Amino acid sequence: MRSPEFQALIAPARQYPQIWRVLLGILLIIFIYIATTALIFWAGFAYATPFKFLTWANAVSRAETPVPTLIVLFTFSGMALGTILAAPALHYRSPGSLFGPLGETLRGFVIAAASVLIIAAIAFVASLFFDPPLAHLPFSEWLKYLPLALPLLLIQTSAEELVFRGYLQQQLAARFKSRFIWMVIPSLLFASLHYSAELGTNLWLVLGVTFIFALISADLVEKTGSLGASIGLHFANNIFALLVISIDGPLSGLSLYKSSYGLADTTILPYVLIANILVLLIIWRILRFLLVR
Repeated sequence: MRSPEFQALIAPARQYPQIWRVLLGILLIIFIYIATTALIFWAGFAYATPFKFLTWANAVSRAETPVPTLIVLFTFSGMALGTILAAPALHYRSPGSLFGPLGETLRGFVIAAASVLIIAAIAFVASLFFDPPLAHLPFSEWLKYLPLALPLLLIQTSAEELVFRGYLQQQLAARFKSRFIWMVIPSLLFASLHYSAELGTNLWLVLGVTFIFALISADLVEKTGSLGASIGLHFANNIFALLVISIDGPLSGLSLYKSSYGLADTTILPYVLIANILVLLIIWRILRFLLVR
């Protein structure tokens, strides 16, 4: 049974819930996201020689240094813009209706982000006794990028939550009763976007962790009636995953530390991922306790 808060959240989506509108909305979001990314790369090409541009584009695709990682995070502004435009253009609902009530959104964001940061910090300290990380960015340089990294990280996480827990979950819930359709399918799509050939035999475990993360986020949206908690959870999680300690590989350019293992590691990473599942489940129960009235 759906919570009254979620019923209120999806009320604007019930006005125009047709699937063809959702499909067009997805296409619009993809188009604007791609167009924004293309404009960013066009700007890079305009200010560089062809040879330097190829070097720059390769650096951005890997995002293993600070500036390219910032650029990758900025591309998600197109995803957020696409969703904000799709809601009124195809469903005649205000973009604000995707977030839910402002007070509940802010409350959920603050409680979730603070709780996850505390728990992640405890887990990070505990991990130091088992597998000490490697120093990456000098602390002074890390602090220099932080004022840019934090708002861009908020854009990145908010954009993904807007698409999957805002637009898709709400519009599908307005059209279908089955939780499999409006909760599981968007979560599967979210997990599939984290596919990487570099993961090797860890691929399915990484996708599984990401799928559980998406389900927890979807559940928090359903129970609280806003995107606040899911954005807070995602934002705090990515602060640790991208800014504090990242796995050696793509999107590690802004991290203070790097792990001693890579994405394809089969000796340590699988155990880390299993531990992540346990921590996620603990976080979920704590947030349920703190947020559900």
